[in-house]
Amino acid sequence: MSANDSRGPEGRQNAATYDSAFMKACRREPVPHTPVWFMRQAGRSLPEYRKVREGTAMLESCMRPDLVTEITLQPVRRHKVDAAIYFSDIVVPLKAIGIDLDIKPGVGPVVENPIRSRADLAQLRDLTPDDVHYVTEAIGMLTAELGSTPLIGFAGAPFTLASYLVEGGPSRNHEHTKALMYGDPQLWADLLDRLAEITGAFLKVQIEAGASAVQLFDSWVGALSPADYRSRVMPASTKVFDAVAPYGVPRIHFGVGTGELLGLMGEAGADVVGVDWRVPLDEAVRRVGPGKALQGNLDPAVLFSTPEAVEAKTDEVLAAAKGLEGHIFNLGHGVLPSTDPEALTRLVEYVHTRTAV
Repeated sequence: MSANDSRGPEGRQNAATYDSAFMKACRREPVPHTPVWFMRQAGRSLPEYRKVREGTAMLESCMRPDLVTEITLQPVRRHKVDAAIYFSDIVVPLKAIGIDLDIKPGVGPVVENPIRSRADLAQLRDLTPDDVHYVTEAIGMLTAELGSTPLIGFAGAPFTLASYLVEGGPSRNHEHTKALMYGDPQLWADLLDRLAEITGAFLKVQIEAGASAVQLFDSWVGALSPADYRSRVMPASTKVFDAVAPYGVPRIHFGVGTGELLGLMGEAGADVVGVDWRVPLDEAVRRVGPGKALQGNLDPAVLFSTPEAVEAKTDEVLAAAKGLEGHIFNLGHGVLPSTDPEALTRLVEYVHTRTAV
């Protein structure tokens, strides 16, 4: 595929970012250096983020194109990462279609009227581009600023969105979610199917506005067994990936505690499978199988150690990634809020230097 080839019927490949190290790694092509970006790189660890967000609620900041643009660009400027990740929250599309929810500091998303019955499904209407016009505007502003640096679109996966909607907020054990999943399998399937429609529409808006790749976050799916994932979740995740397949942009899939699910997560339709820090990349590639790039997977807590220890653990990740068809260096989960930003800047430079061809 050349820089001018079509993404498909809906859009065109982003020529400016096509030959970037990140995009090459997603396509499993040779790279000038291993590309680096960090989940949650735009956010709480940066003093400039805290300053610009001061007095603005999380959801409001996700709906202001000026703020989204500034926050998304901050880690690119500071750390010289190889990709930007669109600043948002997984519940933004739910809020956009009228779900009564808020992000409470120190708690997370809280849903006023949890979905527990078939009648509750009526809350989930279709998402249209007009519902998230601020996303289109922000991505237009971002791509103009980013130039050849790719922008990764962002969405929560159907299972994780369902867990918030059914539990009413964050949950350690997912009791209500699993009770619904096992007790009313048809309602569960219909719920995930509706969420797949909404998520697919949300990612399409981002791609059509200029995102070069997309990542689907399934933060809580590690709570499931492989058998339950395959039969009760994978069809919805596949529907999301299929919805954006015609655009030809790389599709990344990430979950936490998903070592037993890695092969299935790739099978769901991802081009790149994110790996948390619990599974070494050389073992992850065995589980995922050929034809997929891998992303990961330094333990975020390592960044609190000495620079020498960070370099040693980074070397372990790079050694485990040696021989992979495509590798994007990342953390095994998001940047922790109290991480020293300088540690991230040093890490980017170290990976670039160590892997330079």
